[in-house]
Amino acid sequence: MASQKALPAHAQDWVNLVCAVLLFISPWILAFSGDVTATRAAWITGVVVAIFAVAALVQFAEWEEWISALLGLWMIVAPWVVGFSTVGVAVAAFVVLGLVVACASAAELWQIRHPHVMAH
Repeated sequence: MASQKALPAHAQDWVNLVCAVLLFISPWILAFSGDVTATRAAWITGVVVAIFAVAALVQFAEWEEWISALLGLWMIVAPWVVGFSTVGVAVAAFVVLGLVVACASAAELWQIRHPHVMAH
């Protein structure tokens, strides 16, 4: 039976921080800065995700991971809720990065709740 290794402490929080930065700069990188709604959503959401990622890196609390998971889910639905679903590259950025944030947070929550599984 192959052994599973736990990810280094806070690896998921670093992933979330990188995703936050990528989302923040995505309007320029993906050339959708002309759409004010999508750009503002990327900036605001990127900053909020970064705040929770940094908070989790500084002093971990499980509730921060739950908030990060919810933020990831928010990123997935934001294009339709906020109203920029016609901006394809913005939708792609939000959905892909949202999936990564939600999955990274879920993985860390799993690690917290099931340390015996990760220790084998």
